[in-house]
Amino acid sequence: MDRSNSTSLFKEALNYFPGGVNSPVRAFKSVHGSPLFIKNGSGARIFDEDGNEFLDFCCSWGPMIHGHNHPYIKDSVVRTLENGLSFGTPTVHGNEMGKLMVDNHRYLEKIRFVSSGTEAVMSAIRLARGFTGRSKIIKFEGCYHGHVDSLMVKAGSGLATFGTSSSAGVPESLARETIVLELNDLQAIEDTLTTHGHDIACVIIEPVPANNGLLLQDTSFLAWIRKLCDDFDVLLIFDEVISGYRVGWEGAAGYYSVEPDLLTLGKIIGGGLPVGAFGGKSSIMSHVAPEGPVYQAGTLSANPIALTAGKASLELCMQEHFYEKLQQKTERFVQQIEAHISSRSYPVHLVRMESIFWIAFSGERIITAGQIDPESMEQFKSLHKYLLDNGVYLGPSGYEVGFVSNAHSDNDLSEAADKICKGLDFIYS
Repeated sequence: MDRSNSTSLFKEALNYFPGGVNSPVRAFKSVHGSPLFIKNGSGARIFDEDGNEFLDFCCSWGPMIHGHNHPYIKDSVVRTLENGLSFGTPTVHGNEMGKLMVDNHRYLEKIRFVSSGTEAVMSAIRLARGFTGRSKIIKFEGCYHGHVDSLMVKAGSGLATFGTSSSAGVPESLARETIVLELNDLQAIEDTLTTHGHDIACVIIEPVPANNGLLLQDTSFLAWIRKLCDDFDVLLIFDEVISGYRVGWEGAAGYYSVEPDLLTLGKIIGGGLPVGAFGGKSSIMSHVAPEGPVYQAGTLSANPIALTAGKASLELCMQEHFYEKLQQKTERFVQQIEAHISSRSYPVHLVRMESIFWIAFSGERIITAGQIDPESMEQFKSLHKYLLDNGVYLGPSGYEVGFVSNAHSDNDLSEAADKICKGLDFIYS
């Protein structure tokens, strides 16, 4: 497969951007070759600058739940676009999107729109600190919450420790305000809250951890975190930037029927354009300026074009049996691959949560980041190259999940599953 135009464009990009990209994983450092430069997309397929066609399971890292260039979303954006791009004022689009979300989500009483998932998390953390008057937070190893300074931390030594910086530019004094725990360890959470509860503003977790593999937790784990937060008067934040409107209309909170105090959202609520949001209980959200003392602002927050795309995307999600049909087609896709894996006894399994999937090169269930064998990334690297050469695009890292969109037909999924099976045969032959 000729990818000379993408290679040439990447070499040029190295002159303009650090590593030639504007987000690190795009650089293909974890897989073979140079990154693809995508020219256009339609439905379940994307096309690069060399004219190559790929069945896309990255879906712009999740937002494209309806596939690329969906006519309803596109036409909605074009109509709004004719009136202008940005005004820095309230618009009817904000009211319409706010009503759609608040009226149809039992855990959202008020929301505030921002421009990215990272900004949503940053704002929710500030709100939690401002509301409680406390400074420390608890996060979990293997959960990613954007490039927020206080969350760019990794676990130190010991069972329950203050974090250490995982990125240059994050002061250790700030990292120490974050306590990093292992997933699926309730005792560590209880011990930490018992010792430091008077200083802890919130516990933040991806209820569907999907940024470092797909580390699915038991419902009881989330329910117990909720109870412990109540016991120690600590706020619970669900980071649903990925899972929000992906695993169901009410996201993971609704799926598990566990109520967070605050939610962060992104990706699907922008329909492919840059949007984020944080929201939750009115009693907490009332502390956000101008109603309260916690300052948050943004020039392009609630941008009318982005909210139009998001509203159109959510309206499509509201169609009857939308999530049920998406779940069923994803299940058939995964089962086809699993049947082949089983017949060959490969040390691989697929983890699935509704329309999210992850290829884990392990024969055992993985629920913590520490269980992921770094050596297994070599197998993914080989599989990624095989699939790219055969017209299937996965995100360029074995730690990233894949997404099925409503645009993927059963034939598309059967074709992709067959190629994944052949790719596994190639690796293990």
